[in-house]
Amino acid sequence: MQYEKLFRTQSVWKSIFSLAIPSVIIILVMILYNMTDMFFVGQLGDYNQVAAVSVVSPIFSLATAVATMLGSGGCALIARALGSDDTKQAKVYASLCGWGSIGFGLLITAALLLARKAILPALGANEDIISYAEAYMSICALGVPFMLASTTLGTIIRAEGAVKEGMIGNMAATLVNMILDPLFILVMGMGVAGAAVATVIGNLVGTLYYVYFMRKKAAVLNMSFHLAGKNFRMLFSILALGMPNALSSILSGFASTFSNRLLGNYGTDAIAAMAAAGKTTMLIAMIQMGICMGIQPLLAYNYGAKDIQRLKEVIRKVSILTIGVGMVTGGLCYICRHQIIGMFIKNVSVARLGEELVLFLVAASPVIGLYYLSTNFVQASGNALSATVMSLLRQGALLIPLLYLLHEFMGMSGIAAAHMAADLLSVVIGIFLLFRQYSRLVRETENE
Repeated sequence: MQYEKLFRTQSVWKSIFSLAIPSVIIILVMILYNMTDMFFVGQLGDYNQVAAVSVVSPIFSLATAVATMLGSGGCALIARALGSDDTKQAKVYASLCGWGSIGFGLLITAALLLARKAILPALGANEDIISYAEAYMSICALGVPFMLASTTLGTIIRAEGAVKEGMIGNMAATLVNMILDPLFILVMGMGVAGAAVATVIGNLVGTLYYVYFMRKKAAVLNMSFHLAGKNFRMLFSILALGMPNALSSILSGFASTFSNRLLGNYGTDAIAAMAAAGKTTMLIAMIQMGICMGIQPLLAYNYGAKDIQRLKEVIRKVSILTIGVGMVTGGLCYICRHQIIGMFIKNVSVARLGEELVLFLVAASPVIGLYYLSTNFVQASGNALSATVMSLLRQGALLIPLLYLLHEFMGMSGIAAAHMAADLLSVVIGIFLLFRQYSRLVRETENE
């Protein structure tokens, strides 16, 4: 089997790079994918349509969080089952993820279509943009099942070592959307409705590719309604284990809201400066997250196989890799901060303020990868509680109180310093939880 070579017999460094590089590429492509609709709608010169896309987007971010729960939880459980040589169990998890994505997608579609009149004003859609927002939401809502299926299947496919195929499906969906956006929005004059249609078709293409792979090449990926229905209760185990990833995305948005409220005391210049500083350092965390999410199936497989020596080697080498990548990317972002911030802000005084804030945001760069490694390790082990605690820490339980505390003592600089402090504390707690879980596995193996 393809996954046995990748997870069990191949050299550790080769396995790490085989998994990590496509994962990082996918995350970078997703950033581009999320910007595509806004970019081409912006070319119309109608800011009401740009605002409509902005207002509706958070709803679909929440829908994506559901797919993240299914995909990340399912990927860890499938890989762990394969490591334990329990192929039947892995197929059950895969079928639950597939049908779960479709079922949740249909529920979300129905809810959005039935309640759109009430949802749009709550999101901030005023009279100027509500017709555009309704058109964009209604069409995108019809494609939610494909959005969830494409994201979920593209994640769990990694559990059986099909890294290349996972990247192909993701790239296909993105490229189709990017090609159709200018055609529908600009050439055919469909505006935001064209952006929505392009998004739906892109997700459909991604889903169809994964269905093709499932039918022709997959080892465990399947859509057996019988397996899913017979083992329906196990879906809750998948959701519980995938919850941390969804919480992390949701809390990130909340943290930005709290940060912006405090920055508002210093005027819009401060908000713009912090936003530019955040853009400057965003790729550091995204690359680290991509590496650790990519190698999660490798961790889960060897945890399930109770291969202590290989698991130890994976942890050690991924730690070295993330620290090295963090030092290089953090150093580059700091050295090039003037040029990068200048891409977003032309005002000299605001740009200078952003450059000062960058120092705090890059301070934890060398070690932040250890936080992502710890989170993915405890998730790979099946410890949903510890993984949830980890996700609540960095963007929630630690960051939000620190924002107010350090702002009180340091003023505006304290807001940026709070991000650094939350990152460093999360790393310390994460390493503790990683070693506790690893030691538990060692004791279990010795007692057998």
